[in-house]
Amino acid sequence: MNVHELLAEVATAPIVKRAITNHTALNEAYDYGSAFSRGMRIDLKGLTILLISGTASIDDHGRTVHVGDLRAQVRRTYDNITKLLASEGATWHDVVRTTCYLRDIERDYHAFNEERSAFYREQKLDPLPASTGIQAILCRPDLLVEIEAIAMFRRESPAE
Repeated sequence: MNVHELLAEVATAPIVKRAITNHTALNEAYDYGSAFSRGMRIDLKGLTILLISGTASIDDHGRTVHVGDLRAQVRRTYDNITKLLASEGATWHDVVRTTCYLRDIERDYHAFNEERSAFYREQKLDPLPASTGIQAILCRPDLLVEIEAIAMFRRESPAE
C-alpha cells in the first residue's frame, strides 16, 4: 500500500469513540447531577486518542477530598488521571497535553508547579507534556485545581 492509498483509507475510516471511566477512582458525573464523560477514547486507524475531562480531587462517591489542601488535591487529581489512563492501557508517557485550572493562580501556582514537577519526575517524563495554566472559577467552591489531559498512543495488537 502506498502513502496515498494509506491516507485515503485513514481519511475514510470510521472514527470509533466511547466513554472511558474507572469506578475505583471516580464515579460517573451524572451520579451527582452533572452531564459529561470522565473521558473519551477515540480510535483511528492505528492511533488511539484519550481526551480526559477536567479531573479534580474527587473520590469514587463524587465527594471532594482534601478540602483546603492544594498539594493533596493536586496529588489526588494526578492519581485520578493516572487511573483513567490505566483503564485504557495508557500512562503519563502517552500524555501530550494538559490544561491546568487553578482557582487562585497567583496564590497557588508555585505550590502547584512544585507538585507537578515532582510528579513528572516520579513518572520520568521526557519530554514533558505541553501545558497551559489558567485561573478559573471551578465547579465547586472547595476545589482548588482541575486538570484536563490528552493522551495519544499506538499499540500493536496481538494479531499484528
